[in-house]
Amino acid sequence: MRRLFFGIISILFLTCGLTGCSTAGDKAVDLSTVYSATAIISLLLLIACCILVRKTKIWFILLFSSVLIVNIGYTFLSVSTSLEAALWGNRIAYLGSVFLPLAMLMIILNVTGTKYPKRLHGALGIISILVFLIAASPGILPVYYKEVSFEIINGVGKLIKVYGPLHPLYLVYLLVYFGSMVAVIIRSTVKKTVDNIAHSIVLAIAVFVNLGVWSIEQMSSIDFEFLSVSYIISELFLLGVHLVMKENQRLKELIKQKEKELQRTECSVEVPNNNVSDEVKLRFENGVKSLTPTERQIFDAYLEGRTTKEIMSMLNIKENTLKFHNKNLYSKLGVSSRKQLIEIGKTR
Repeated sequence: MRRLFFGIISILFLTCGLTGCSTAGDKAVDLSTVYSATAIISLLLLIACCILVRKTKIWFILLFSSVLIVNIGYTFLSVSTSLEAALWGNRIAYLGSVFLPLAMLMIILNVTGTKYPKRLHGALGIISILVFLIAASPGILPVYYKEVSFEIINGVGKLIKVYGPLHPLYLVYLLVYFGSMVAVIIRSTVKKTVDNIAHSIVLAIAVFVNLGVWSIEQMSSIDFEFLSVSYIISELFLLGVHLVMKENQRLKELIKQKEKELQRTECSVEVPNNNVSDEVKLRFENGVKSLTPTERQIFDAYLEGRTTKEIMSMLNIKENTLKFHNKNLYSKLGVSSRKQLIEIGKTR
């Protein structure tokens, strides 16, 4: 995770250094270079994602692909020389921007172990397509932008927009998605379906970094689209949390497997029976004959070396019920523990 944070900080400093956080017309010649760089970084990260996430994870592929498409769109727009070319660059950027929050929400749902209807992603996909069609309408219909013109400022293409009646739709679309992500993170934190609070914080940062950057861009005159960078940061955060939680899950399963093997080994160890008297053996044998069917199943399971969880699963009973049967079982056999039961039982 440290490498991830250092990488994010490096990207931010590189971007700020190239753009100077300039307004329109200042160092604008650098913008097309920065957009090209972010597009190349996005492509490399998509390739890295395909390598790191060994099993096919469609939502991570969609997320990293969306970020790449967004940056390709910004790059295409910045080098455009006509209104039509700039509109196509804008459409490409919106194509990635519309599907990106969908991928983020599905990843957060999966990472936090939140259950959802199987048809949810299909319904959200249809909504995303409709929102994209509206956002891609400039130049065809005056509903998203009433008017749009094109200027080249210091060699960099820029769209001059007059927002139309349906432009707030994209804002509502983003707020609903981000609100849903936050709700899922809070719910998973309360229900403790994530490994620890740090993972919840990282997930929240991945959400708020985009919302914050988008809000700043709407209220300022900064010419550079910092979303091209914030999207990269978000995908790195989400991938990092996914990989950490995946590794934690692997370690937990490994620990459980070792504990299970250790428990079986302890149950299967034969202890010398030299000190067991004939009287004890006789009581044990008489006790075996008096066992109920359920107690006999538990008795046989102990001699087979089965674990407590396996026996509870086999008989479909809870731990307290098993303890109750154990009490009766030990009393009838004249033993005080499972170890002693196995010790005498294996000499029969």
